[in-house]
Amino acid sequence: MSFIKAKEHLEKYHLEENVKEFSVSSATVKEAAIALACEEKEIAKTLGFLVEDKPILIVTAGDQKIDNAKFKEKFHEKAKMIPFLEVEEKIGHEVGGVCPFGIKENIPVYLDNSLKRFSYVYPACGSHNSAVKLTREELEIASNVKEWIDV
Repeated sequence: MSFIKAKEHLEKYHLEENVKEFSVSSATVKEAAIALACEEKEIAKTLGFLVEDKPILIVTAGDQKIDNAKFKEKFHEKAKMIPFLEVEEKIGHEVGGVCPFGIKENIPVYLDNSLKRFSYVYPACGSHNSAVKLTREELEIASNVKEWIDV
């Protein structure tokens, strides 16, 4: 169901042709890079955090980790990931398929500057065996990005 919601969201931007489904898992950065035959850094991983007890999403390059000091400087609180068992309820996608497409309403999406070094990136598409190939500009538009950040 999450895959369908994400794909329908991408259809609004005429990006559905870029969606790929795999017979193998793409739930982790490593698995996605293998499935797509690309480098891990090109995978756009989507991470869910709670800020003021409300969910937000941060999309970052696959080779990056959240810098806690930068996160705290930006959001004025310590980085707290959404608990595993609450991700689907709060975001609308299960862990392994979390992406900024077809998510629940009013969830801010932030794109990390680490993505700016690539012509194309590959975020998940709502399931543990899917991805979508997007330019930086397509990702920005389709994710309804609130802001580019450096965390």
